[in-house]
Amino acid sequence: MSRLDHCFARLRAQGRKALIPFMSAGDPSLEATVPLMHALVAAGADVLELGVPFSDPMADGPVIQQASERAIARGAGLAHALQSVKAFRASDSQTPVVLMGYLNPVEILGADTFAQRAADAGVDGVLLVDLPPEEADGLQQALQAYGIALIWLASPTTDAARLAALNARAAGYLYYVSYAGVTGANHLSPADAGARLAAIRRDCPVPVVAGFGIKDAQSAAAMAANADGVVVGSALVAALADSASVDEACRRAHDFLAPLRTALGACLEA
Repeated sequence: MSRLDHCFARLRAQGRKALIPFMSAGDPSLEATVPLMHALVAAGADVLELGVPFSDPMADGPVIQQASERAIARGAGLAHALQSVKAFRASDSQTPVVLMGYLNPVEILGADTFAQRAADAGVDGVLLVDLPPEEADGLQQALQAYGIALIWLASPTTDAARLAALNARAAGYLYYVSYAGVTGANHLSPADAGARLAAIRRDCPVPVVAGFGIKDAQSAAAMAANADGVVVGSALVAALADSASVDEACRRAHDFLAPLRTALGACLEA
């Protein structure tokens, strides 16, 4: 059983919801990446999504776009993200880590080389927001050979046929984009998303987590009511952005995430 499968099985047995923070590798500094990963786990993260800085992050709003720009200026990219996961694994062999980013850096390496390097680093899942399932066979097979899940996105506009295709390929978890738009926008409506999430979960063979627009404990708890977990990204990245030191970034990460963990602790499965 993979780390992702084990994590969600444990949470399901406990009737708990997954808390999945997203952070950008290399922001607020190169040196902060690994300590921040540990700080988020200490604050209650169940899975980590580590953003791979990219020059044209089309699905992201200004907060994550700017974080990518700052990280790239420091020299961060796919290599830094993989090195950070490997360093994290030196003292944490349990927490699943998912790389989230875009297809171009993967294509530059090639599917087989990328899969091997990701596995060597200790990556558990990969989410590429601009990879359609119709073009994913080669990469998915390469990742599967190393036990790495290729994670898919669904949205309010995903139709039944597309959902069926995603379910047929699903591994790790399905990431439900809670509204049509970019990360960090202020369009979240838990009431509108709830029925859609419940319907998707009924047919999906893997856990379904909700992301986009989750900013605080209240929105996390509201979205978790109809999901297996929640992803919080832009609000966390913004909270870390101007940290003056690694220690300050880690304190901010803990202070931001701990209330969400407390709120999700009350979101038990009925």
